[in-house]
Amino acid sequence: MSGDELIDQFLDAAWAEQGLSENTLSAYRSDLRIFAKWLAGKPLLEVDNGQVAGFLGSRYKDGIGSRSSARILSSLRRFYGYYIRENRISADPTALIASPHIGHPLPMSLSENDVELLLAAPEVSSPLGYRDKTMLEMLYATGLRVTELVDLKFEQVSFRQGVVRVTGKGNKQRLIPVGEEAMSWLEGYMGQARKAILGERQSDYLFVTSRASNMTRQAFWHLIKRHALKAGISKELSPHTLRHAFATHLLNHGADLRVVQLLLGHSDLSTTQIYTHVANQRLKELHAQYHPRG
Repeated sequence: MSGDELIDQFLDAAWAEQGLSENTLSAYRSDLRIFAKWLAGKPLLEVDNGQVAGFLGSRYKDGIGSRSSARILSSLRRFYGYYIRENRISADPTALIASPHIGHPLPMSLSENDVELLLAAPEVSSPLGYRDKTMLEMLYATGLRVTELVDLKFEQVSFRQGVVRVTGKGNKQRLIPVGEEAMSWLEGYMGQARKAILGERQSDYLFVTSRASNMTRQAFWHLIKRHALKAGISKELSPHTLRHAFATHLLNHGADLRVVQLLLGHSDLSTTQIYTHVANQRLKELHAQYHPRG
């Protein structure tokens, strides 16, 4: 049986037994065909551990990252696992190959200067621009998830105490201080811009659209991108960019990790610890820039 026939048989079995998607099957097919081509004629079922390791090493030299290497190894493991079950081979050539360490991707953040540029981008002379400015200020001041921000209602805000109460993942509530700057913008928005947007209409939501409904997560994400473009920020942003900046900048200025955990609403401290890597990277950059022997 040729290499292509072996691959097709494996993919047919994977589809029938596990109901894998076409995208997954296509990825397996691509990985296995590349491996078969690299073997330069050696039968797929006659390879050993050293050849699998050599193939992965060659892919690494070609610039393939650890995440792609892990996916390729997974394809090979499934392929050879199938033919072991079919009694076509007696040993798995991938058995002794360690999976590449992937780790958690570092969240994209903005510098403090970039944040200032973004916050200054909305045109506050218009009610909608004033609303956008207030939402950005609130997002950076509180570290709220975008969904939590757009779903905020009156009852969740204490203007006297300067805090918001949100219900996050796992139905867990948390109180978050807003800060004087953001609270000032929020009070101004409530007193002027929001009334101008709503007119005679009513809404329980804090941040409203010209249709008197609450803003969607997707709509606000488009607003962030538009204001970032106006501010000249070329970095790739995500809906949580300001949330990441909130956490990173707090840590950069000496905040305790557990305090940041509480503010973000993370149930596990390890989820918050990824921001220490971002903060540490910033410290390294500052050291390299300003230390005489950096």
